[in-house]
Amino acid sequence: MIREKIIKLIENVVEEKNIELEVPENPFYGDYSTNIALKFKKDPLEIVKKLKSPLFRKVEVAGPGFINFWLSKQELFNSLEKILKEKEKYGSSKIGKGKIIVIDYSSPNIAKPFGVGHLRSTIIGQALYNIYKFLGWKCIGDNHLGDWGTQFGKLIVAIKKWNTKKLNDLTIQELEELYVRFHKEVEKNPELLEQARQEFKKLENNNQETKKIWQFCVSISLKEFDKIYKILGIKIDHALGESFYQDKVKYIIKDAKEKGVVQKSQGALVVPLLDIKTPLMLLKADETTVYATRDLATIKYRMKKWKPDLIVWEVGIDQKLYFQQLFRVAEMLGYGKKEQFIHVAHGLIRWSYGKFSTRKGDTIHLDKILKEIIEKAEKIVSQSEIVKILSEKEKQEIAKQVGIGAVKYNDLSRHYSKDIVFDWQRALSLEGNSGPYLQYTAVRCQAVLDKTKIKIKIKVDLADFNKEEENILRIIRKFPEIVQNAADNFSPNLICNFAFDLAQKYNLFYEKNPILAAETKQIKEFRLILTAAVKQVLENCLILLGISIPKKM
Repeated sequence: MIREKIIKLIENVVEEKNIELEVPENPFYGDYSTNIALKFKKDPLEIVKKLKSPLFRKVEVAGPGFINFWLSKQELFNSLEKILKEKEKYGSSKIGKGKIIVIDYSSPNIAKPFGVGHLRSTIIGQALYNIYKFLGWKCIGDNHLGDWGTQFGKLIVAIKKWNTKKLNDLTIQELEELYVRFHKEVEKNPELLEQARQEFKKLENNNQETKKIWQFCVSISLKEFDKIYKILGIKIDHALGESFYQDKVKYIIKDAKEKGVVQKSQGALVVPLLDIKTPLMLLKADETTVYATRDLATIKYRMKKWKPDLIVWEVGIDQKLYFQQLFRVAEMLGYGKKEQFIHVAHGLIRWSYGKFSTRKGDTIHLDKILKEIIEKAEKIVSQSEIVKILSEKEKQEIAKQVGIGAVKYNDLSRHYSKDIVFDWQRALSLEGNSGPYLQYTAVRCQAVLDKTKIKIKIKVDLADFNKEEENILRIIRKFPEIVQNAADNFSPNLICNFAFDLAQKYNLFYEKNPILAAETKQIKEFRLILTAAVKQVLENCLILLGISIPKKM
């Protein structure tokens, strides 16, 4: 990368290491900036005199010791040629070669419809998977399904008490209604909680009647989830739910006892933690397991089977304390080092008055959102002159691509840690800073290229460029750094910000400058090269975000 070249050059001049090179928010201050003169107490003017390189068009001192760099025209052209040469590989690297990352994402709960609350984990997790794979890592996606625990005891009690249909005739919506009813009834009759605990204990003890009900709930849920994943274009490598670790938790208890990290507390088995007030429970007083027992078994299994350098959990921020406890205990048991465990704590999707709650029946089902967004997209697509010549099937496919693109970008364009107050209008928006806007820009670029018979060259041959062209050249070359930053910070929104900025700059260029009717052949060829490069980089961005590009729009 150009950044590394500049850092090496500065290190040689100032004879210091650990050089920090920033990208100014305002391009007026150059392509890069550094505070080395302040940091190492050196004369910035003397440094600038020695920084002679064909990399730079201009190097200036700014403020009290800052040095700003503007890349040379040739360096900008070199980046353009690199994009056209590398195509879909532009921005990728081998920095992760030989490294393994396990990403735990989506993880919906069995016996409940796929709610909008699990959408964030699914979309962000898949984007992180794509980004790390793009950087050369071996990625392993694991859908840690919520298919075990006391909630099944509650559901089984509800089915036995209030269900009037044959088990196989129950729908996923009816299972959710029964789960909601349990929590309403328990307010009047707290004894139901004890019944639920007993039913879950039966399940852990392999009671056949209880297991049959549980297996039905799992089966119907997986079919429902598969429909959602197909619509979203999501395919996760493994789906090892909590139940997969049922026969492995006894080894966790054994490890914890042998290593002397547990003690009894009110009949339960817990691990005290020195600087965390709340201990981590491993067994309830009735000796049934909890999330933590199964999660520790999960960590042990993953570390032994895949030997990952990193395990990333893409799970809501409301689990932050729990993951701090979990990672601490995993380290105490010798399952890995704390720096190998990362919790990407996404903000919650909320109503304006509070968060969603399945227990209260206060959720939005994801299939409803996806259906509405695709219907909205169909209406917009049908008004386009370009698609009127397409078949109905082709129109529906474009509408699906546009609608799903809107849903994904609506989520990914915000920093993962931010809560989202659910707003139908914004979620279904197809304008402004949105996935469809980026899709439209990529389609626009392709439409320009389709209108010419000129073969796009890789070699750029032009003496100069105007302001709009320079703005594109200066941003487009940053893509590899943006991808690396997105990976380092687990932040796909950085790619969204970059793509939106690039799309805006291209559309401004498009409105102000003729391309096919440019004043000279040389300028025409350059603008076609620029258009091809923008299309390629936007394509690469959207692929990383899991958003497909329609052929027409």
